[in-house]
Formats: sequence, structure tokens, C-alpha cells
Amino acid sequence: MKRSEIKKQLDLEVACRNTASELCYEKPDPLFVAQKYQDESIALVCALFAYGNAHLIIKFLESLDFSLLDESESRITKALSSHYYRFQKNDDVAAIFIALKRLREIDTLENIFYQGYQKEDNLLDGLWSLIRAIRECYPLESYGYNFLVGKPPRSLSSAGTYKRYLMYLRWMVRKDTLDMGLWSKIDTKNLLMPLDTHTFHVSRKIGLLQRKSCDMKAAIELTERLKKFDRNDPVKYDFALYRLGQEKLV
Repeated sequence: MKRSEIKKQLDLEVACRNTASELCYEKPDPLFVAQKYQDESIALVCALFAYGNAHLIIKFLESLDFSLLDESESRITKALSSHYYRFQKNDDVAAIFIALKRLREIDTLENIFYQGYQKEDNLLDGLWSLIRAIRECYPLESYGYNFLVGKPPRSLSSAGTYKRYLMYLRWMVRKDTLDMGLWSKIDTKNLLMPLDTHTFHVSRKIGLLQRKSCDMKAAIELTERLKKFDRNDPVKYDFALYRLGQEKLV
């Protein structure tokens, strides 16, 4: 398929998907829960737990009392004592709430991210800054917490996709019917594709991606390809590509 034909079809798919009906119980997505609150911290919790079965993700997120982010740490620990999700035990769930509570008392997540980003308008520098801040606020070492929060990679070559964080950044920076656009300091042209299994396989199948490993280099490669379709907003294609794969339309 020619590049012009791919662009035409994807632009049409983006337009069709950019509707509130795409976020519902019948079409589960963590953004469905995040949209209800319009809060950067709650959205990050929704994004970080966005792995596994989509219906189970929604069920877990809706079991959480997000007002706990403004409660005492002892109250958070007690209220979440029976909450767990896949790799995360109750201590891990409480830890991310406490970490974000502490960060909220220091600065906004956007400003923390911007501290790393502003030097060279580099999205990954901003992301590493945010992850370090979360870990410094609550330096728990457990498998569940490490999986949930992650760590900055030693090098780009060893970096995974950081899909959940890049999806969160899409939610925060872009503004349309789906994405919330709560942040104003980051440019959409610097966003990177939140590459997951669905977007990876669809992108390879339609010829947008050559790399065989689903990692950060693949996310960067796909983003660069999509910049040829829209250099100022390449990540606008993310949700459409994801749904095409999830619904097995490609």
C-alpha cells in the first residue's frame, strides 16, 4: 500500500474514532475512567495500571477511591489494604498513592516532567525526571512496585516501550474528544508513540514499522514515520492504530 493511501485511511480512522462513544464499558479503555476526573495524578494511576485485560483494568480502577490522594498516609494504607491487581500487592497499590500524594504537596506532575524536558524539548528526559521523582518520594523495592513505576533505563538500547507512560503523556498533552489536554508546557510534536502489542503488529502489517523488536527504538521509528503524515501531531494516530489491532480489523 502506498504511503498516501495509508495516510488517507488512517486519517479517516482517526476522525471516526475521535468520539465519546469510543470510551465506554463496551469498549473498555483506562482513559474512560481518567476522563471522569480530569486530574493529572488520577490519570497517571489509570495509565500505570493499564496492562492486562481491558475489562479487568476498568473494574480495578473503578474500585479505587481517588480522594485518598488527599488523605493521610495511614488512611491510604488502611483503605487500600485489600486492593491488589495482578503483579501489585496492596502495599504496592498504597505506595503509588502515597508517592503521588507527596508529589502533589511539592509540585505538579507537569512541572516535575518539564524540569527534565525543557533543556532540549526531549520527551524522554522529561519522563526520566518524572520517574525519578516518583521513586524518590516513595523508594519501595518490590517486584510489583518496580513493574508499576519502572526505572530510567541505562541506555536507549536497553529501553522498553514505556507504553503506559507515553500513553499518559498523550492524554495530558493532546486535546480532542478523547485526550484531555491538561498540560500546556509540552508540544504535541515531541510526543512519542505508546507502542503496545496491538499498535506494533498493526504498524508492521501495514508497512509503517520495520523494526522487529517492540522497544523504545521501535516507538521512535514509528513516531518518525507518522511525522510524515502530521509533523506537529504524530501521536494522534495512536488510538486509531490501537483500536484497529484490538478489534482485529487489520
